[in-house]
Amino acid sequence: MPEARIDPNLVFLKLGGSLITDKDRAETADLDSLTNLLSEVNQIRRERPNLKLLLGHGSGSFGHRAASQAGTREGVFSAVDWQGYQSVWASAHRLHQIVLAACLQAGLPVISFPPSACVVTNNHKIHTWELAPIASALSNGLIPLVYGDVVCDLTIGGTILSTEDLFFHLALALRPAKILLTGEETAVFADYPRNQEPLSFISKDAEKTAYLQGSASMDVTGGMLSKVQLMQNLCKQLPGMQAVIFSGRVPHNLSRILGGELVGTRIG
Repeated sequence: MPEARIDPNLVFLKLGGSLITDKDRAETADLDSLTNLLSEVNQIRRERPNLKLLLGHGSGSFGHRAASQAGTREGVFSAVDWQGYQSVWASAHRLHQIVLAACLQAGLPVISFPPSACVVTNNHKIHTWELAPIASALSNGLIPLVYGDVVCDLTIGGTILSTEDLFFHLALALRPAKILLTGEETAVFADYPRNQEPLSFISKDAEKTAYLQGSASMDVTGGMLSKVQLMQNLCKQLPGMQAVIFSGRVPHNLSRILGGELVGTRIG
């Protein structure tokens, strides 16, 4: 089977919920972290005019808390479930508006693509998503912005897709060179939760390991283990693509990664 051709100029960047919110305080955005990282993104775009960027963000203390209470990820069946679905949508949307405003304030030409308005799943798997508008935005110098959100599901009524779920589907269609997942952790650790032994590299062929545990904070879409496994799977399907998990709290980490330095944990 021939290798899928990677777009060397295309990068996906996730702003993790642990970075842009206080995940242990309900609906509390971390505006300083968000502003600092977006300012760095804007500087990078000026220095790298050929860079094509797709942004995503997690829900942190917004959508995750509401989703945990409503159980939306497992399905939406009753009238009560649908009220919970709407509550999760509203909470995720509130954070998205904050992120969108911060992007515009930073001078980034973002255009929002809310999954709840355009994605349909079938038993948790993406069934339909018209990607021509996103591809057009990228080819014309805009930055598509997606986020973890509720979506309608043909089998179970409704569910939640994480930003990583969205990136997986988008990557298979758009074939980025890198997927960068930034949060507050500096890397994936071999001794979680002590976090004294960072892993610099995880092979796409590595077996599931016991040390990759879930997030210590509330996360209904899966913790670190699911993120790593999803990126491993994607790297297998897109030879030449790399994923990096790193801290967005360390200044210039993003610039260093794009410059080829080894930062955080690389998966490939």
